[in-house]
Amino acid sequence: MKKYRHLFFDLDHTLWDYDRNVQESLSELYEIYGLENLGVPSNHDFYKAFLKVNTGLWDHYNVGKIDKDTLRKVRFRRIFDHFGAHDVVVPEAMESDFMQRTSSKPHLFPYSKEILTYLKGKYELHVITNGFNESQALKMTSSGIHAYFDLVVTSETTGHKKPDRRIFEYAMGQLGADAEECLMIGDNPVSDIQGARNAAIDQVFFNPHAVDCQPNATYTIAKLKDLESFL
Repeated sequence: MKKYRHLFFDLDHTLWDYDRNVQESLSELYEIYGLENLGVPSNHDFYKAFLKVNTGLWDHYNVGKIDKDTLRKVRFRRIFDHFGAHDVVVPEAMESDFMQRTSSKPHLFPYSKEILTYLKGKYELHVITNGFNESQALKMTSSGIHAYFDLVVTSETTGHKKPDRRIFEYAMGQLGADAEECLMIGDNPVSDIQGARNAAIDQVFFNPHAVDCQPNATYTIAKLKDLESFL
């Protein structure tokens, strides 16, 4: 078994339960802003439309087609358009309210804190994320995991997004680390697994939903506790 020194974690969908936290926030927004009266049929429909629109926007952001400000500016406008509510004025505070509420949610994937506690001291723990600085910092603080990590690297700070190898090389440069000392743990076959491969870093594919990952990761786990079997 290779001896690692640095463990890089993805944040959203790996430690921080993005879907649960977003769903809670959208449910609150649906009631607060009376979206039933603005053309959004139900809370469930609101959530489904958000996932579709948001995924598309993030796909564009990750390949440099749009910037952070554009993503945030058009996100809820496109959700209303999805329901044919083209003439509805999107409440001005909705985007900032959504960001604050969601990033303040504490929900983590099962065994997140336990595995971080188990690993801390045996390895140096870090985060590499394509998220934005202020929201990712708030998520980590609100969920009580910020203190576990020595280095947090965001795409906003580096100007490079996973799977670009340069975001991984930036992290290794900050740590004075070589690729063979590092291991990337994440849920996304492209940004986390292929991205780490691009930088010659071994990978752990966190795969709770048993989706296909090509090329195969160095290791695959269904739950975070499985890391204990080899780390």
